[in-house]
Amino acid sequence: MKWSEFFTSSIGKKFIMSLTGLFLISFFVVHVGINATIWANDGGQMFNLASHFMAHTIVIRIVEVGLFVGLLLHIIQGLVLEFQNRSKRKTGYAVKMGSKGSRWYSRSMGLLGTLLLFFLVMHLAHFWVPSRFLELPAIDINGKEVANQYAEIVHIFQDPVVDILYVLGCLSLMYHLLHGFQSAFRTIGVPNGKYIRMIRGVGIGFSIIVSLAFAMMPVSVYLGWVN
Repeated sequence: MKWSEFFTSSIGKKFIMSLTGLFLISFFVVHVGINATIWANDGGQMFNLASHFMAHTIVIRIVEVGLFVGLLLHIIQGLVLEFQNRSKRKTGYAVKMGSKGSRWYSRSMGLLGTLLLFFLVMHLAHFWVPSRFLELPAIDINGKEVANQYAEIVHIFQDPVVDILYVLGCLSLMYHLLHGFQSAFRTIGVPNGKYIRMIRGVGIGFSIIVSLAFAMMPVSVYLGWVN
């Protein structure tokens, strides 16, 4: 099989989905780490410094381009695979397997991915676009003038409707990761057995902790647990 044929095959699409998914998982680790600095309760100084570093470091900006490319590929391949799977399931099974065949979130990756896409658009509009293209108010931290993105976070998360939408988005992310984490490793060739069991356990912990950390950010701001 030629490389061009591989990447247009069903296996090739799943392989690309797995690689881009693992890349996005590594991004979540960094993102959660930066978000966690709001709980330092220092008026957002640590968060603003971390955000300033991410926005003004050339290596990070290059990685950011790769992140958007990976995200775009992940979305496109996910949509293609979902449409292909639906076209193959024109007739249902005679007996409904339910969770005996697979978990509901494993069968709903297309829906969860679509919900996450809407959440992503909202998230980018709230934070990434203003930080990259708008002039945010500056604050002086230890003699360094940086954009006060923390104040923007506090302002946006005062709206309970926005907070609820973010929590629902994080819930969708958790279920998406519960299947996607271990599925990505299976697709790239990790054999069944103890390795998959270990990866499944790590994936469950990662999915819950990361999604909960993201969800607690708007909740903490709205309830005044951070200042």
